[in-house]
Amino acid sequence: MTGVVDSLDFAGAVASLPEQFGEALAAAASVDLEPLSGKGLTNIAVCGMGGSGISGDVLATAGSPELTVPVTVLKQYRAPRFVGPSTLFFAMSYSGGTEETLEATAAALVAGARVVAVCSGGELAELAGRAGAPVIGCPSGFMPRAALGHLATPLFVVCDRLGLLPGGEAAVKAAQTQAARRRDACRPEIEGPTNPARELARRIGRTFPLIWGTGALGAVAAYRWKADINENAKAPAFWNTFPELDHNEICAFGQHGDVTRQVLTLVELRHDLEHGQLGRRVAATRAIVEETVASVLEVRAEGDGRLAQLVDLMYLGDWVSLYLAFDAGVDPGPIDAIARLKAELAR
Repeated sequence: MTGVVDSLDFAGAVASLPEQFGEALAAAASVDLEPLSGKGLTNIAVCGMGGSGISGDVLATAGSPELTVPVTVLKQYRAPRFVGPSTLFFAMSYSGGTEETLEATAAALVAGARVVAVCSGGELAELAGRAGAPVIGCPSGFMPRAALGHLATPLFVVCDRLGLLPGGEAAVKAAQTQAARRRDACRPEIEGPTNPARELARRIGRTFPLIWGTGALGAVAAYRWKADINENAKAPAFWNTFPELDHNEICAFGQHGDVTRQVLTLVELRHDLEHGQLGRRVAATRAIVEETVASVLEVRAEGDGRLAQLVDLMYLGDWVSLYLAFDAGVDPGPIDAIARLKAELAR
């Protein structure tokens, strides 16, 4: 593409997702899990923020039918009281320096949790190494939000190897296959409406996307779309999930329809694993709100299995946010607002 600004080659990072899955499968398969053992584990905690933390949401949602113990996703400084010797604790920080994750992981180690660190180095690798905890390395040079394959894959492989998630590795391979298909459809060389991500970005334009996903799987995808658009396109976006939004947010449309009709585009994220009633809810809700938004866009997942369909929806959102950035003349890589906030907190 000509005339776009991409100082950090963010498009290249987004395009690397299928290969990330393959590299991470090998890295997670080779790590020594002898210090852990799957015996006596009663719960899993995944601690991380931002692009690292969403890997926990992916595990909890995509793995829910097969996981033999519950998963809690922690996006905070403190480790809950239940974290202890029977907890498999994943410490997720691509940089290895996320302060919330470092503090919670230190507490988990004191509590005797069985910790696995996933990072590219930094203080988290040192903390885990001193405790004799396994460290699964991520290659450097990525931004966390563009490293989903490196971050999420170890969760599925480790849980599979410990007997907590039968079929976890196979699910990752199916997701890798679908990500490659999605990349082929969305890559920058494909112009016009035949590129679904480019067309969705064009139709969203300068409106604010309101992303509604169906069920738990759709909720994770919708949140990912929102975060992608915030960080990559540097634009506001909002998300919610069916059926919860039918108990509150549905009431927000009508009184200010003359305003919302100009500024909001509704994006519905659908998949093949929805509860049977959700399709009826989506149709009935759309009939109520469609006159109060600029347009309604429906996106349907593809892929074999829960993880593949979730990754497909999330990956399409990655590409949409990239094209929104390019169309607006925005550099998708740098996140200056977050850098400024971290600098201020470091003072």
